[in-house]
Amino acid sequence: MRSLVSLSAEGEGFVPPSSNDFELPPIFGNSAFTTKPVFLVFLSVILISVFFILSSRKAAIIPSKFQFAGESVYAFVRNDLARDVIGHDFMRFVPYLFTLFTFILTNNLFGIIPLLQFPTMSRVSFPYVLAGTVYIVFHYVGIRKQGAWKYFKEIMFMPGVPKAAYILITPLELLTFLLVRPLTLSLRLFANMFAGHLLLLVFILGGEHLFQGVIGLKLISPFAFAIGIVLTFFEFMVQCLQAYIFTLLAALYIAGALADEH
Repeated sequence: MRSLVSLSAEGEGFVPPSSNDFELPPIFGNSAFTTKPVFLVFLSVILISVFFILSSRKAAIIPSKFQFAGESVYAFVRNDLARDVIGHDFMRFVPYLFTLFTFILTNNLFGIIPLLQFPTMSRVSFPYVLAGTVYIVFHYVGIRKQGAWKYFKEIMFMPGVPKAAYILITPLELLTFLLVRPLTLSLRLFANMFAGHLLLLVFILGGEHLFQGVIGLKLISPFAFAIGIVLTFFEFMVQCLQAYIFTLLAALYIAGALADEH
């Protein structure tokens, strides 16, 4: 992949960034497990673990700034995403939602961190796996609480609906629960990270290309760099928002599975 400060050109013309810029070769060897996205995933696990271990190691009544930062993230997930959405018995889902949120957020932020500059979730396989875990969790808790027959019966035959409407509604409900939910959950995250990174490449690499042109283009290049900087801040907000939305929807699906009627 061309870096954000390299010239994206072949011959004499500018080659716009494309999906090819997301096809990263292995860092060493020929294994698919040594690519940059895989490295970033392992790095995120290490960073998250180290951060929260250190922030909680010397916990005090009057927290330090480090402890306060860690507790703020945890309290946000526990109160705003778990308690307010799931309600009763929410605490048993806090570890999962907390892990989900911090993992996605960290890997998203890699897209704007110098030297790393690649959002892991722009590789669709990772959102697929995360959506798969959400899919398994919310169906499991629903079946465990209500029993398999009652759970799937309520999915296929919604209470209070005229029987004639089941011909149309039942296939749609099955499609929604078994395919649409995990698919849209993963593709929403992937598409936002992919598109955001592609926009940053366009303006940063475009500004670099303009700067190496004639004098008129050199005068325009700072504007391209300025837009790239503005988009970096915008991308930061999108990265945080997407981590929040993914975790929020996971909590909503769990809450729906636990409801007496869903």
